[in-house]
Amino acid sequence: MEYRLANRMKGMQASAVREILKVTQRPEVISFAGGLPAPELFPVDEIAKVCQEVCAKEGRKVLQYSTTEGRPSLRQKIADRMNRIYKSTLNKDNIIITTGSQQNLDMAGKIFLDPGDIVLMEAPTYLAAINAFKAYECDFMEVPTDDKGMIPEELDKILASTPKAKLIYVITDFQNPTGICWSLERRKQFMDVVAKYDVAVLEDNPYGELRYEGTTLPSLLSMDKRGQVMGMGTFSKTFCPGLRVGWLAAVPEILGEFVKVKQSADLHSSAFDQAIIDYYMEEFSLDDHVKQINDLYRHRRDVIIKAMEEEFTDGTTWTHPEGGLFLWLTFPKGVSARKVFDKCIEQNVAGVLGEFFYPCQKTDSHMRINYSNMPDDRIREGIRRMGKALREVAANK
Repeated sequence: MEYRLANRMKGMQASAVREILKVTQRPEVISFAGGLPAPELFPVDEIAKVCQEVCAKEGRKVLQYSTTEGRPSLRQKIADRMNRIYKSTLNKDNIIITTGSQQNLDMAGKIFLDPGDIVLMEAPTYLAAINAFKAYECDFMEVPTDDKGMIPEELDKILASTPKAKLIYVITDFQNPTGICWSLERRKQFMDVVAKYDVAVLEDNPYGELRYEGTTLPSLLSMDKRGQVMGMGTFSKTFCPGLRVGWLAAVPEILGEFVKVKQSADLHSSAFDQAIIDYYMEEFSLDDHVKQINDLYRHRRDVIIKAMEEEFTDGTTWTHPEGGLFLWLTFPKGVSARKVFDKCIEQNVAGVLGEFFYPCQKTDSHMRINYSNMPDDRIREGIRRMGKALREVAANK
């Protein structure tokens, strides 16, 4: 049978990162490709304990259908945590629980975007956000960005001349893929600019708590005076991704729109998984758990940077993230990232090509590297192989 698919499917592609991860499943491949947390830090014993308690205390309740907004006590805990860490002023009525933060991207596209509308993004930016919005047949514009965040003067020019700009998507803390963190001054300037326009802002923050240097900065959401900013969060990076529990924070007026589209998508996120996290946060310290994560990731970042300093002798540069999961390689002029990637696969090591992270322009100069998932010896060996691949490509450019 020939299926007659919707027009939107013409622009949809399988995730490049997911396709690369298929290659990296081979045991001989050292993968810096996926944004995978360190599984040895998943609190398996604690989760086993609270699972028993959830079943014993409210098993019949959490195995039944539940409300779309999510578990009230967990929503309040999330609001309290965001208020403490990011200086916001939220309560449970500002929070909806979602099936991972990825669901927020799809719902935001459904709520805000008509065909031909424009999404403003950093360049580069999160690949899966590009793909999620693309399903709603929008167009993209890249806002010039430096190591402090979106350049406010450039954003102002674009908003003033782009009436179809409907949504701005940003990652302010330890951005995927570059690892950069917006400065406080840049955040203030951004909010001053967007406050002049009726455009929604989606602030994605899966990595903000994974800070192991410097000072945590206020979120854009906490600076918002107009109900303009929606904040996304997730337990995937601070707890464990398999539970698929995230959230969206916003003013109640727009949160009601997310409730409507979530009802049509999946009714509600897993009540059992929500209860697991709720009980865990009641009985154990999520702060202590996140500190363990940050101690390990700081160490692994230092290991990978030291290895790159020793192996990448051809002029390749990289970002020095103060948190998060990624750093961003920039190859010397004339060295093709595609050729480096192909040579790396021959050497059984993998990163992710930078070209996938640009909504409009394409570049053959970058690669994203993850350092959270590998032990020290695999990091060093993987960078040794990557350095060998780099030298071979540079010698034949």
